[in-house]
Amino acid sequence: MKILHLDTNHELLINQLSDLGFTNHEDYTSSKAAVEAKISVYDGLVIRSRFTIDKSFLDAAINLKFIGRVGAGLENIDCDYAKQKGIELIAAPEGNRNAVGEHALGMLLSLFNKLNKADREVRKCQWLREENRGVELDGKIVGLIGYGNMGKAFAKKLRGFDVEVLCYDIQANVGDENATQVAFHELLERTDVLSLHTPQTPLTLNMINSEFIDRFRKPFWFINTARGKSVVTEDLVSALQSGKVLGAGLDVLEYEKASFENLFKSEVTSYAGEAHRSGEGMPQAFRYLIQSDRVLLSPHVAGWTVESKEKLAQTIVDKIKAKFC
Repeated sequence: MKILHLDTNHELLINQLSDLGFTNHEDYTSSKAAVEAKISVYDGLVIRSRFTIDKSFLDAAINLKFIGRVGAGLENIDCDYAKQKGIELIAAPEGNRNAVGEHALGMLLSLFNKLNKADREVRKCQWLREENRGVELDGKIVGLIGYGNMGKAFAKKLRGFDVEVLCYDIQANVGDENATQVAFHELLERTDVLSLHTPQTPLTLNMINSEFIDRFRKPFWFINTARGKSVVTEDLVSALQSGKVLGAGLDVLEYEKASFENLFKSEVTSYAGEAHRSGEGMPQAFRYLIQSDRVLLSPHVAGWTVESKEKLAQTIVDKIKAKFC
């Protein structure tokens, strides 16, 4: 079987697949059209998020038996059509769930203790103690929306704190010793911290909007290490301004390109220049986020650790081996 790799990954992925008898070809630069023109000769495809695998691409992939996505989500693949064509879809949420759980916890603690704000001030020789008085996590109620691999990993990290963890999921009976599954209205009623752990689907697109936020009884802190397009940024900013959202830790943004490799749909990836520092060309909501002391941002790296790179690759190898060897 011949496998085409479209994104660089840990070297063990190709090495172990070769040891299993697969022929591996790498193409990290060709256009989608060029790849589509030659995909018919391949039995397997391994990707991260370089481009969308749509109907046209799948129709050209007449011999394709599986697609391995080195990551958690499959939203860049037309999954329904792929399944109609008998193509096995392989993802690896097990590979970076621990990294995501740790990142979410780190963001939450940093927000509560104003660490990003305090760090910037001390570097400017500003010693503002009262202004940086923190909030303790103990005694809070943490609500999770989505309780799969990522939600469970975050809940496990919270076991060392004196907190109550609630989870809401469209699947029944997913709660465990780390989180109590509750109805949505109870989550809205009790949550102090809301953390999002859902995939990108039609149900979750623009889910976090003004109507959704207004339904929470109490002001709350918000963490998103899931998908940026689940949040209407303008509505989140309005909630930050009104105080309904006390602070936000965002590893993902709705402005990201589908590949997750760039911010916005242009090729601009840096804001070091004077024009970008002044906010020229930026959406107004994004300008607010980067200026707010109550917002912590990271570039879609919650699952992006040294360890997860290896674990993601190993998970894909193991699943291909189990299915096709």
